Amino acid sequence: MPATIHITEYTDPACPWAFSAEPFRYKLEWLYGDAIAWSTRMVGLSEDPEDAVRAGFTPEVLSQALARIADLHGMPIDTSIRERMSASIPACRAVVATRLNAPDRERAVLRALRLRNFRGEPLDADETLAGAASDARVDPADLAAWMADPATQDALDADMAAAREPTAAARVMDARLADWPGGRRYTCPSYELVRASDGLQLSAPGFQPFRVYDVLTANLAPEIERRDKPTDVATVLEWSGEPLATREIAEICEITDEEAHTQLLEVATPDNVGTSAFWTLH
Repeated sequence: MPATIHITEYTDPACPWAFSAEPFRYKLEWLYGDAIAWSTRMVGLSEDPEDAVRAGFTPEVLSQALARIADLHGMPIDTSIRERMSASIPACRAVVATRLNAPDRERAVLRALRLRNFRGEPLDADETLAGAASDARVDPADLAAWMADPATQDALDADMAAAREPTAAARVMDARLADWPGGRRYTCPSYELVRASDGLQLSAPGFQPFRVYDVLTANLAPEIERRDKPTDVATVLEWSGEPLATREIAEICEITDEEAHTQLLEVATPDNVGTSAFWTLH
């Protein structure tokens, strides 16, 4: 059955706000399943890490920002001071290359890059890109070849151009957009939701609470049947087929992080990162 709603997510593997919004994306997937079709477009936050340093955004400042965001939103983030700043464009190129050549692995590559980034690995290092490819069951040599294809750069340029043309509705919420040399762009994550039946589009620029996505989805397609919340944390991990963070599991189950942690200890093994963890079933 064709999807009822298509969501385009404007994102970047380097963005801690996009990472912190992952619990909401997983919850939408749990609730609506195949009624939602997803696609991603890369914003391309940074091309030269020295630009950030020249602007005063040093590894020390990054560490403080990550600690604040981790405390606010509960995702597993290594907040130690990085050896250097890194660019996100190579990781964005890796995601786009996978989209063009192995679209069924695109989301897995994006997830793997995010996890490695927030464990403290530099996103622009060849080792990080190759490791993320392996994590996502993509041959690292294939990924490197795909990234070198001019078609990949063309597609990445198109992604970045689209991210720099927010919808009229998104522009009304200017505080959730960001500057770039040519004007305003989407921050991460930004969602564009389109109803398949008539093309009606709604915009959710920047980091939003889950209630915003839920209200937009319900208004676009009130006929979609919502799945009941899971009865236990093990069900969520079985459904996902991949390690999930405490916060992601708690969001789907509609329980506190503390309750999720207590239940997870009975059925899963933690992989601790920062002040939280990812969980895999025993």
